[in-house]
Amino acid sequence: MPTSRSLKRRTLLGAAAALSTLALPAVAQTKTVLRISTPAVPDDWHAKMWTVFKDALEKSAPGEFDVQINLNGALFKQGTEPTAMARGNLELTSVSAFDIAKLVPEFSVFTAGYMVRDPAHQQKVFNGPIGAELFKTVADKMDITPLSTCYLGTRQVNLREARTVKTPADLKGIKLRMPGSKEWLFLGNALGATATPLAFGEVYLGLKTGTIDGQDNPLPSVRAAKFYEVTQQIVLTSHLVDSLFIAISNRSLHTLTPAQRQKVSAAAQAAAVYNNENRIKEESQLVDFFKKEGLKVTVPDVEAFRKSVQATYQASDYAKVWPKGLVERINATRS
Repeated sequence: MPTSRSLKRRTLLGAAAALSTLALPAVAQTKTVLRISTPAVPDDWHAKMWTVFKDALEKSAPGEFDVQINLNGALFKQGTEPTAMARGNLELTSVSAFDIAKLVPEFSVFTAGYMVRDPAHQQKVFNGPIGAELFKTVADKMDITPLSTCYLGTRQVNLREARTVKTPADLKGIKLRMPGSKEWLFLGNALGATATPLAFGEVYLGLKTGTIDGQDNPLPSVRAAKFYEVTQQIVLTSHLVDSLFIAISNRSLHTLTPAQRQKVSAAAQAAAVYNNENRIKEESQLVDFFKKEGLKVTVPDVEAFRKSVQATYQASDYAKVWPKGLVERINATRS
């Protein structure tokens, strides 16, 4: 029969075990939760880069963060993420220049044709004083802070029938499919074509039947959607070097220690570098792919396109909201 001393000892041990069990969840809860929402599909570099972000944080700050990656727009619908972040329902996302421009009109300069020359120029612009100034405006107006710039792709013109294209005048009369917003249609018309809105899912049939004469997209999209099956030519106009920005909600950012902020920022930079290197490599390989598929790949007078398109934008209402001298500063930035 147990003595009173042994009973007391068992009771104390049981209480200690119970307290230990209760303490486990409390320890787990000390991790800072970082929920990520992206419309990217698993095979996209823009999806894979989030794993790089997570791994980088686990290495630099082991046990400090609980990074939760949600792909395919499963957590929030594309375009609604900034609102969710401002409300404290989401910590991180990748936001496009077009989405930022809706709330920060001066950012629309990066939705205009030929403002960014190539991926290297893109990084030089956004990692320098121009990026710092505009990112501060984004933080003030949208309550989110961009951490790094991701290369989304360079848009090229893809034509149903081959033709000589050297300047914008050579695209006159071409029904060029563009996304349906007024900003995209303006760009299509500025290229010299007749911009025609059409849903992405209808582009293949539109090209096949002649409803449209061409479309514009980065080369990986041309391959993925198999537009090369119903077109004869790719014109490397390089008219829009598109961007995505890894951004964190200000509410979340302000809860982090200075050391944690630095680690999160470094992880975002690592993710962007991974995405950019792989996206550029993929694009460089696709010209040969399209040539093997029988397409004619040509390079126009890109400088003639740049001058014409920039002049069209400068004379438009879009330019009225751009900070004075910004276009000149972007043009003067050398990679």
